[in-house]
Amino acid sequence: MPMHASAINVVQYDHTMEEKYLAAMRSLITDGLSEPYSIYVYRYFLCQWAHLCYMALDSSDGTLIGAVICKLEMHSSHSPSTRRGYIAMLAVDSPHRGKGIATTLVKRAIDAMVSRDADEIVLETEETNTSAMRLYERLGFFRSKKLHRYYLNGNSAYRLVLLTKPISPDSLVDEPHEDLLERNTTAIR
Repeated sequence: MPMHASAINVVQYDHTMEEKYLAAMRSLITDGLSEPYSIYVYRYFLCQWAHLCYMALDSSDGTLIGAVICKLEMHSSHSPSTRRGYIAMLAVDSPHRGKGIATTLVKRAIDAMVSRDADEIVLETEETNTSAMRLYERLGFFRSKKLHRYYLNGNSAYRLVLLTKPISPDSLVDEPHEDLLERNTTAIR
């Protein structure tokens, strides 16, 4: 029987879940993303920003079928500094893709970062990952910069940005991708 987004439970990660879900999360993300991450990378995010990380669990048996891992920090490349949310990893088990689970996870993460006063949310995704690009662009992200040969596999990436608050165009003068950012900011107004 096909599973729909309504047949999942989306839960916020907390440290008591590590023993039950960390290995499954690593396996899911390793299978879904091209970049390998060590256990230390997972713990870096999950120990400091568990409140920004969500899991999609099969409501019938609690099996992990999706996860999003994020952080929120001050970012000083803008003047004044901004609170920058970052979506580090997103993966959904392949049999469950196309059912809105990734969208649900990302929306939950965005809401959590916005409720903690994020000015913007950024991420990188492979330029060949068209389904991820469509997902994020549907949610209001725009391509701010191309990162050539960004990944270990040699693929290039796009940095995607979601502005959660108005940003003065004057504050972007020193950014190398100013023109693209300005065009996209104007386009979403």
